[in-house]
Amino acid sequence: MALVVAREVPTSSSMAVPHGPAGVGEARRRMRDQLRMNGVAETVVDDAVLVLSELLSNACKHGRPLGDALAGDGDVLAAWRVDTGGSLVVEVTDGGGPTRPAPSTPSVTAHGGRGLNIITALAEDWGVRDDSRGEVTVWVLVRKDVHALDVGSRRDDFATRVAAPPVAAMADLDFAVAFDDLD
Repeated sequence: MALVVAREVPTSSSMAVPHGPAGVGEARRRMRDQLRMNGVAETVVDDAVLVLSELLSNACKHGRPLGDALAGDGDVLAAWRVDTGGSLVVEVTDGGGPTRPAPSTPSVTAHGGRGLNIITALAEDWGVRDDSRGEVTVWVLVRKDVHALDVGSRRDDFATRVAAPPVAAMADLDFAVAFDDLD
């Protein structure tokens, strides 16, 4: 008698998303539905959808659309796949931009600049790939094995991976000096 172990069929998808906020919701819904149908744990689906949102937002803010459009009229490409080993990879390709994708250190009051830091905290790995046409792809390995038993464990320490250092640890901040003139 042979023992047969069933595994989910690998899934992949790609879609053109309008360069701007209009298509982000549809891309998120499509990804969520496809990953759920393929048995990916809900915690991994949530992380993947957040990663996709951050990548698309960055592509629309910092990158040009694909093709000949200079701004606003083209698309960016969103893609995701679960390979036969269970690795979930998310990619977004745009037409390139004036800067290279890199995590930043925004101020506490900044309205943005945290996307790649969030991705770094959620993902196993990520990187940037350029091609000869000037297109830029940011790829994210969300999870090495979406079928692992401990699939939700990376969430347990999320806050410590994205938290800023305590105020007391910031050497440049001396609140006592700020109040010296009030005496």
